Amino acid sequence: MTRRSSRGTPRHTEATADALLAWLQSQTTRLPRGADPPTLTAPETDGRAGSTNDPFEPVLAQPAAAEWQNGSGRADALASAGTAPDAPLHLAHTDWLHHHLTITGPATQVAALQTAAGGAGVIPWHLNLDRIEEDLFLRLVSPPPPQARHLSVAGARILAGQLRDAVSHRHALAVARVGVSRACPFDLHTLLPVPAALLRRGPDDPAALAWLWTHWGTTAALRHVTAADTAFADDPAPPPPGEAVFRVSFFSADWSPWPALAALTAQWPALRFALRPRYAVA
Repeated sequence: MTRRSSRGTPRHTEATADALLAWLQSQTTRLPRGADPPTLTAPETDGRAGSTNDPFEPVLAQPAAAEWQNGSGRADALASAGTAPDAPLHLAHTDWLHHHLTITGPATQVAALQTAAGGAGVIPWHLNLDRIEEDLFLRLVSPPPPQARHLSVAGARILAGQLRDAVSHRHALAVARVGVSRACPFDLHTLLPVPAALLRRGPDDPAALAWLWTHWGTTAALRHVTAADTAFADDPAPPPPGEAVFRVSFFSADWSPWPALAALTAQWPALRFALRPRYAVA
C-alpha cells in the first residue's frame, strides 16, 4: 500500500478522526475490531459502553462455578445462542453488560489481590494498521444502504489515512501504560495475561478469541472498571469481623467473565467472589 508522508497537523488529524469514528459507529455495520474504542482509549478517559442508563435490575442468578469449570454452563449458553460449543462467542454488535463484583476474605489476602489486580485496563494487541486503513477506506467509499456516499474516492482515501494515524497514536499511548498505570482496579490482563504469541495475532484472530473465551469468558478487556468505597445495594451479607471487602463494578463484552473468576478462585482459595450481572432497563 502506498503511504503518504503527511496528513496534516496532529490536532487536525485527531479532530477529523474523532468526528469520523463517531459517524462510523452510528452506522449499521460495525467498525473493524482493531479500531474498537475499548482498545484505543486510555482507561482514564474511557467512558461507559453500551446501554448504561439507570436503573439497573438483577437478571438470572449466575451458573454454578462447577458448571463453568466443566464447560456445561458455557455449552448451554452457546446452544441457546445457536453457536457451536467449541466456537468463541463474539457477537457482531457487542452487548456491554454491567456487573457488580464483591470479593471478601482475610484482610491480608484481599489487600494482596487488590494490589495484584491493578493495571492499565488495556490488552496490548498488535494491530494490523494496513488492514484497518483499507477496511475504513472501503467503509467510507461504500457505506451500507440506506446511507449515501458523500466522499470522493480520493477523499475517502485521505480520511481513512487520518483515521489510521489516530488509531495508531491512541493505541500506542494506551499500550505504553501497560505495566506502568494502575488506573484500572481490576484488570483481567494483569491477573490472567493473554500470551504474547496471541497478542501478536491481533484482537480479531480466531485463536486469540478462542483463548479469551476459554480463559476469561469474554472477548475484550473490561470497560469502565470502578472501585466502590461503599456497599452495593445487592451485596451479599456483610463479612464477619476480621475480614475485608474489595468491590468493583465494570462492563464486559457479551458475557460475564465466569471462567476468569473460576481461575481466580482457584488461585486465591481463601477469598470469596460474588458476581452479579446487571442489565440496563430499556
